[in-house]
Amino acid sequence: MKRKIILAITFIGMTVAFNSCEILGSCKICRQVTYNVGGGVISEGPETEYCDAALIAIEGKDDIFVGNTRISWECR
Repeated sequence: MKRKIILAITFIGMTVAFNSCEILGSCKICRQVTYNVGGGVISEGPETEYCDAALIAIEGKDDIFVGNTRISWECR
């Protein structure tokens, strides 16, 4: 009986550890925003949570300029 309880607790602990970004503390919610060169917002993408390597990749991207528009990522 003890063995089953220990296995259950271990399984639950591992499930929480591997599925949650919040435990690691390196997650942010980001969205892609398109601006007019004059400064006005043209469109905003949906907010999505990014963690670890995906977050580093998003934050490392430079702004993209296409004609009179600027596309950038904003994270909070």
